[in-house]
Amino acid sequence: MPQAVIDDEMVESMKAKVGAQLRIDHSVNNEYASRIAVAKFVGGVGDINPLWTDADHAARSPYGAPVAPPSFVIGCFSGIQFGWPGLGSFHSKSDITFERAVYWDDVVLAACVYEGFDGPSPSSFAGHTVTDRFVNTYRNQRDELIATIHWQVINFERGSASARRSQDGSGAGPVLPHRWDRAELERIEARILAERPRGREPRFWDDVAPGDVLDTVTKGPIGLTDEIAFVAGGGTPIPRLKAHAAALHDYDAHPAWSFRDPVTSAQEPIYSVHYNPQAAQAMSVPSPYDVGFQRQCWQIHHLTHWCGDDAWIKQCSAEYRKFVYLSDVVELTGEVVAKRVDDDGEHVVELRTAAVNQRGETVMPGSAVVALPTRDGRSAPVAPRRRQPAP
Repeated sequence: MPQAVIDDEMVESMKAKVGAQLRIDHSVNNEYASRIAVAKFVGGVGDINPLWTDADHAARSPYGAPVAPPSFVIGCFSGIQFGWPGLGSFHSKSDITFERAVYWDDVVLAACVYEGFDGPSPSSFAGHTVTDRFVNTYRNQRDELIATIHWQVINFERGSASARRSQDGSGAGPVLPHRWDRAELERIEARILAERPRGREPRFWDDVAPGDVLDTVTKGPIGLTDEIAFVAGGGTPIPRLKAHAAALHDYDAHPAWSFRDPVTSAQEPIYSVHYNPQAAQAMSVPSPYDVGFQRQCWQIHHLTHWCGDDAWIKQCSAEYRKFVYLSDVVELTGEVVAKRVDDDGEHVVELRTAAVNQRGETVMPGSAVVALPTRDGRSAPVAPRRRQPAP
């Protein structure tokens, strides 16, 4: 892969781009919430809630018709490769607010603005880093705001990171892939099969108290097909994945989008760090790893699993710490930290969430604000987000 260091010319070039609305067509994976598109997306996330896929179930829900999960917008557009040629990059954190539901057959129109960067800063991982800040907005065919995502990417000097990895020695990280015995796998898979979304049973604000623990959702052991399913379902191809001549024309026009796989000799997208060992190692990571936005889709799955069909996720945020490697198992956990009536008059709970791997490492700390229904009917969070009849 190309390698560069952060210099004054690069910094000045990126300063000139601050505030630009970016051209994102090559990274828009979907813009139509068809029944099949929604089914593929939730399959790639691993979400079994029938609210997203069963029209009869959804018709009897507060939405009155089938909808996509809030995270569906991520499968339409998540982000792009932008600037800093020759640097490696990791998605580091996101903050999402949700305004309206996406119904089957809605159109999702995305936009992305580059808000600027912080740094350069010295790094223990690489020589120097810079942190980009972006904001995505999503609107439907009626020009109604669906969601807003503020997200950050850490860019690093890939050559310096490789040198540090060599100096540190190969035994510093975990043994990969993780070795599971049959009894462990049987326990993990039995636990996953027993996990059920709350669904039609409302979780009332009245019954929730600080200190309550959220139901656990488990992912793993993470396999290659888990990553492919997420990509096939719309998960963040940056740029959109192509093959043969269609891919080569893109790579010829944008050399930084690809690298030459030393094993197969094929040109592969940089995005293949999530399923290609050679790509991951060229990025100074020992093994393929999950996608940042994929992890946040897991967080949103965890939240909807706990709160039920009558609730609404108003906001959630997550930081991506450590890598989730193929063969890892991740448990999504959380607890209620506060409850209140917010400025919109909605009865909400504040949550602290976490994703923890089998090594006991918190790979995704996060938080969320969820509006819940009340027993007296004063709060019915889905009602104001329902699709209104066409004029």
